[in-house]
Amino acid sequence: MANQQARFLEGSLMRHITVMALTASIGLTAVFLVDLVDMIFISMLGRDELAAAIGYAGAILFFTSSFGIGMSIAAGAVVARALGAGEPHTARRRTATALLYGVGFGALFAALVWLNVPALARLMGASGVTLELATSYLRIIIPSLPLLIAGMIAGAVLRAHGDARRAMLSTIAGGAVNAVLDPILIFGFDLELTGAALASVIARAAIAFFALYPVFRWHGGLDRPTPAEFRIDFPAIMTIALPAILTQFATPLGQAYVTRAMASYGEDAVAGMAIVGRLVPVAFGVVFALSGAIGPIVGQNFGARQHDRVRGALRDGLVFVGVVVMLVSVLLFLLRAPIADLFGAEGMTRRLVYLFCGPLALAWFFNGVIFVANAAFNNLGHPFYSTWINWGRHTLGTIPFVIAGGALWGAPGVLIGQALGGIVAAGIALALAARVTGRAAEAPAEPPHPYQRQVRQMQLFNFHR
Repeated sequence: MANQQARFLEGSLMRHITVMALTASIGLTAVFLVDLVDMIFISMLGRDELAAAIGYAGAILFFTSSFGIGMSIAAGAVVARALGAGEPHTARRRTATALLYGVGFGALFAALVWLNVPALARLMGASGVTLELATSYLRIIIPSLPLLIAGMIAGAVLRAHGDARRAMLSTIAGGAVNAVLDPILIFGFDLELTGAALASVIARAAIAFFALYPVFRWHGGLDRPTPAEFRIDFPAIMTIALPAILTQFATPLGQAYVTRAMASYGEDAVAGMAIVGRLVPVAFGVVFALSGAIGPIVGQNFGARQHDRVRGALRDGLVFVGVVVMLVSVLLFLLRAPIADLFGAEGMTRRLVYLFCGPLALAWFFNGVIFVANAAFNNLGHPFYSTWINWGRHTLGTIPFVIAGGALWGAPGVLIGQALGGIVAAGIALALAARVTGRAAEAPAEPPHPYQRQVRQMQLFNFHR
């Protein structure tokens, strides 16, 4: 009988997708709002170099968090598979090994970054006082990376159990802690940028606590792995984590190129693109959350070899994306004038805002297709497909289209070209996802790994003894 904790093996797939995506998007929005609150409070100090320092630091912190994102994707996939296969012990053990590997390697990665913070900030363009401020800010936050990774992994495990609500609450708790402490530390204790950094560290600790506590309280906690089991889980986790980490690096690369291309059309064009960049995560937070939301549903049903439900989850995911993008696009179109007025957009800036709030918002459907396909790749044993698709999307699917669009239509053409490249990448991703799900359904059940057979024999021996 299927494990009772594997709640995605029955019931409406659309309902599961909707609940998981909406709750995950609330958590993501909380993170975006925390970043916005940081910038607002620091801007209130009236010192441009402080805001610039956070800008440079944010770019570096994004790359460090990519490690945690990759580990959390892997943890969610392997735990969901175990639950779907009716193996709660394996799920608890893999939770433990994912945490140990994630926190351990995260600590080493954090130490490497910490030692090279000045060089990295200089590489981003920081200099003088701004370089010093960015360095001090980062050297306070970077050591807390293992806490963030623990929270990310625990949140992914909660989602693998179908407990999206508590995973969401952990990120909301972190955001609330940061929002409360920011004004107290920045203004009350007059710590300025140091206060913002300390608030972020405490917020990361809160996320870790509120994500780990439910794992122990409601989902059986952790099972201590034996040395043999620890070795078994390493390839299972890292074969998903490594490509997932590499996948995260593609987005900033593509966006950096688009920013550079837009800069040739003047500050108004860059300002318009910056406004669009702020609108995207707020407007399409549900779409951003989709890959992580569908992943556990696909993973559980794949583990239970219910391939009809695997295909159904991907199909319903695409329908969900279409409905969300259509509704959001209509809302953006109706509010395009108030949105532009809110940012004081005029001239080319206003033109680009109107372009995004019109036809280009609809193009986000194709980004959603890529997110759904990535969920299939990560949970059906082909994580490097996600890496190839994302890097292709942000290089070959961006650069030539942006060049052509800019040559034909100027600054608006840059955004149009970026959107057109997404259509091509989405088509390739969808074809690959169909191929992967078809092969998964035809493949026989995987035989146990030699180490797994040995471990099971040892467990039976110890039980009977």
